[in-house]
Amino acid sequence: MTLSQLQVGEFLAALGERTPAPASGAATALTAAIAAALVELAGRFAGDEESVVRAKALWSRLSELADEDSGAYTAFMADRNDAEAICTAVQQQNMRFVPKKTLEQQDIQALHRARQRLVNHRTALISQMRGLLLDRGLPLLCRLHERGG
Repeated sequence: MTLSQLQVGEFLAALGERTPAPASGAATALTAAIAAALVELAGRFAGDEESVVRAKALWSRLSELADEDSGAYTAFMADRNDAEAICTAVQQQNMRFVPKKTLEQQDIQALHRARQRLVNHRTALISQMRGLLLDRGLPLLCRLHERGG
């Protein structure tokens, strides 16, 4: 939901909270948008269609700017928080950094994962076959390790 879609009370509550957005830039843009809307109202009473069109375009653009400011400020605060967390982590004495895996280690890990997938597939297939045979009245009692698997 954009800032311009919020009700006045919702916007004021969000503005007063300790959150990254909305902040002063968005509040300023929306305040200016309200002023432009009042100019539009005055233009309508005065019958000045040119002022109405210009004021409406202005408050529309100011509403967009409020939303853009809110998004930009949220991204800025997220980047700032990430940088602060990295600095804190680097300064900790007991911080352990994980070394990069070598290509050989990655190959071995991939091989283990592939083998595990094959074992899981084989187990599922055997269970399915045992279930089908049991439905036909033929129980199969052997275990994988008894068959050398």
